[in-house]
Amino acid sequence: MNKQSAAVGVLVLAAGLIILLGKLGVFTVIGVVFWPLAVLVTGILLHVLYFGRVLPAITLVPAGILTAVSILLMIGNWFGWGTMKYMWPLFLLAVAIGLYEYYVFGFVRNRAVWTAAMGLAGISVLLFLMTLLWTWGVYLIALLLIGFGIWLVMRRPRRLR
Repeated sequence: MNKQSAAVGVLVLAAGLIILLGKLGVFTVIGVVFWPLAVLVTGILLHVLYFGRVLPAITLVPAGILTAVSILLMIGNWFGWGTMKYMWPLFLLAVAIGLYEYYVFGFVRNRAVWTAAMGLAGISVLLFLMTLLWTWGVYLIALLLIGFGIWLVMRRPRRLR
C-alpha cells in the first residue's frame, strides 16, 4: 500500500465519521451551545492580525466589540436569554471597549476617541445600574428597611450621666 492510497483512506474515513456524527446530531448540539465562539474567534483573530502588524489600528474597534459581545452572547446562550433584560446596556460597553483599545494601542492618541470611550462606558454602567435598580430595587429597599429595623430594635440606648 502506498502513501497516496493511505491518505485517501484517511480522508474517506474522516468523511464517514463526519457524516455519521452529523446524522447523530453532534454538530447540532455543538452549534446550538457554542455558536458564540465563532464571534469570539473572529474578535481574537482580528486582535492577532493587528498585533502581528497585518491590519491597521482601526481594526481594534471591531475586534474589541466582537470579543466583548461574544462574552455577552455566551452568557445569554448558556444561562438563558432572559438575562439580556439585565445585560443589554453592556452592549454599549462593548463599543466603549473597542474604542478604548484603539486609543491605547493605536499610533495616534486622539483625545476625542478616549472621551467617546469613557462616555459610552459611563452611560453603559449607569444604564446597567438603573436596570438592576428598576428590577431588583424593590428587593434592595426591602432588605435595607429590614436591616435598619433590626438595627433599631437591637441597639442599646445610651444612658446619660
